[in-house]
Amino acid sequence: MNDCCVIPVVKSPRDYQAFRISPHDTNRLAIVFDPTTANFSLTLCVEIFDIGGKTPPNRHNLAVEMFFVLKGEGRATCDGKTVSIRAGDSILVPPTGIHLIENTGAERLYALCFMVPNEDFVELIRSGTPVDLDEEDLRVLRRSDALVAC
Repeated sequence: MNDCCVIPVVKSPRDYQAFRISPHDTNRLAIVFDPTTANFSLTLCVEIFDIGGKTPPNRHNLAVEMFFVLKGEGRATCDGKTVSIRAGDSILVPPTGIHLIENTGAERLYALCFMVPNEDFVELIRSGTPVDLDEEDLRVLRRSDALVAC
């Protein structure tokens, strides 16, 4: 039997730090958990895409990245294959997969983004420009029915 008690870490949307990796990016990332708070090599953030926003094509050498769409609709592309996505959909990107996510809807696109191992992802995010979450972001992140399809 393990005599160690792990105390859970609880955060609310007002605790999240948000950044744009590059000043002109059309998406921003709100860090929920990182290797420091999780005591494990993972990053969990909420990625928020403005209308028409997208990530640049990117890849990770070791990390698996997973997206879970909370609200909105868009497209996900990995290694040249493109699929439509909307609230409730999940995307799993294997290591070395060249991928991008884009918002094709009429409102912001919100997705949980998990990366394991961290592979310097949170360090990249924190090297960007700090931004505030606005009231719309906080409303979406606080909703108990955020997982219900739009």
